[in-house]
Amino acid sequence: MSGPVLAAETVSSRSLRTVAAMETFIVRVWLPDRPGALGQVASRVGGVGGEIVGIDILERGAGRAIDELAVQIDDGGLVDLLVDQMRAVDGVDVEEVRRVDGATHDPRADALETAAIVVGAADRADLVEAVVTHGRRVLGGSWAAIVHLDAGDVLAVDGDAPPSAWLVAFVEGSRSAAPTTGSGGGADDVVWAPLPAAGLAVVVGRSGSGFRARERRQVAALARIADTRLVDFVRRAHPSSQF
Repeated sequence: MSGPVLAAETVSSRSLRTVAAMETFIVRVWLPDRPGALGQVASRVGGVGGEIVGIDILERGAGRAIDELAVQIDDGGLVDLLVDQMRAVDGVDVEEVRRVDGATHDPRADALETAAIVVGAADRADLVEAVVTHGRRVLGGSWAAIVHLDAGDVLAVDGDAPPSAWLVAFVEGSRSAAPTTGSGGGADDVVWAPLPAAGLAVVVGRSGSGFRARERRQVAALARIADTRLVDFVRRAHPSSQF
């Protein structure tokens, strides 16, 4: 009896070591919006020993889809070959590849976790910090900031953000150019959303890839949650005060 048990344990341990050695990369791809396109990409990924373990659709339109694929591969040195193989599929472009820590990538779960942290913040300072730190992480931003619209200053920053004067001017200019879109006035690498009741705005920026429709909606949703919670803090502490 002991022989087979030991053999099973050895196989299990080896499998666990293999899983632990896998590296996870997020690959942002432009795909033709046609049946079978993703299957062709998946076949190319499998051809270099990789596996698609997650798919997030960022945007669709004009006959194309922009997806983020979570790809696991046991040799990070094969990433260039992986990209070449994906680009070999007709109509496919690879916009960005970034490595992520951990074996799993679930943007929806990450967004819910961030929302829970914001809602559960103990006070205004904790909430503001949660928005910039966790919001930046979930969106893969290089930086995030909260701008006080009325005072014309910056309340909080996480990451290597532009100077405060630039942030304030950017939001003010964007409000004038496109007050309802939160699109940053056309700057794809910067996205912002207002917290109207609190008189604030959250701004997130990154380099390497633009923000897409799903990500912009995510920023707007985070801003709405934070706005409601911030106003609630003020009303509890000073029922007759304005934020």
